[in-house]
Amino acid sequence: MKTVAESKAFKLNGFVALFLLIVLLAIDVWLVYRMAVTQEIGLLWIFIPLVLVTGVSFGGFLIVQPNEARVLVLFGRYIGSIRDAGMWWANPFTIKRHVSLRIRNFNSERIKVNDLHGNPIEIAAVIVWQVTDSARALFDVDNYEQFVAIQSETAIRGLATEYPYDAQDEDRPSLRGNPHEVVENLKKQVQTRLEIAGVEVIESRISHLAYAQEIAQAMLRRQQAQAIIAARQKIVEGAVGMVDQALRMLSEQHIVQLDEEKKATMVNNLMVALVSESEAQPIINTGTLYQ
Repeated sequence: MKTVAESKAFKLNGFVALFLLIVLLAIDVWLVYRMAVTQEIGLLWIFIPLVLVTGVSFGGFLIVQPNEARVLVLFGRYIGSIRDAGMWWANPFTIKRHVSLRIRNFNSERIKVNDLHGNPIEIAAVIVWQVTDSARALFDVDNYEQFVAIQSETAIRGLATEYPYDAQDEDRPSLRGNPHEVVENLKKQVQTRLEIAGVEVIESRISHLAYAQEIAQAMLRRQQAQAIIAARQKIVEGAVGMVDQALRMLSEQHIVQLDEEKKATMVNNLMVALVSESEAQPIINTGTLYQ
């Protein structure tokens, strides 16, 4: 497909053009007066074309607002765009189509899609975009605003299938665990799709991310179980380290001599006290009544 690149159109300062047309209008009035006084019919050959030129030329004025462009089309042919704000005069026979260059947001609806593991999730995103090529936005796609919406939603769906919602392995990227990587990937995918429309993606953000309602409770219980297991592993690792440190300190400082059986008993008691979810109740052994 042949693309159309934006180019600058010929334009004239609107105030200069207005002054010139006022001069032509004054000449027209003078010719009317001249013909009325002198009855010189031959002046009609000058008067009529001059009136037509003056009248048609008033259709060439246009006002360009800040951060907008006017695309000029002459008999179906693109002849350039005007981006500079102000009042200008251009070819009056051109069609002057308006294109906004302002930064805009596309806020997608909540999309239900399966993640990498096949779990149904709900995801939505915000795409910040701006038209950078007015000609391509008008001529290379049918409706660039609708094109942005459809392609952005398609990119969001594709992104969700590339990542799991939550990864078991911390080194593996996931939608919830690596938001910066995910949004950068989303930005690249959307930019690739919108390049043909002359649109630049400035920023992308995930605005909503959750499991679908039918599996939300089950996934919540799984996350709670995983959190409990991870916490218990940390507690056990810490308890083992504390027990090892206690035995080494007792041995190095010669506080008490323990054989293997007493070490095993001490390790058992310390592990129970440190790992138990409830507060340990110590039992003090004061010896036996009979020796």
